[in-house]
Amino acid sequence: MTAYTATVEVRLKHGVLDPEAETTGRALERLGFELEDLRAADLFEVDLDAESADGAAERAGEMAERLLANPTIHDYEVTVEER
Repeated sequence: MTAYTATVEVRLKHGVLDPEAETTGRALERLGFELEDLRAADLFEVDLDAESADGAAERAGEMAERLLANPTIHDYEVTVEER
């Protein structure tokens, strides 16, 4: 077994209302920043042991599907690095 850190980034799909991003975007614009779009995201780092990086990614993807994300309204991306 090898030690991995899987990073799961979860964000709302385009078209789903994102009040946190809207509020933050308005505040950034008031501060003088120009933006085209802004989306908020949650980032989860999971330390786990697996036989391979693909195995770690598969387990992290299952975690995202079952708990970390709601696939109806969220997109998610999994990346894996060896520790």
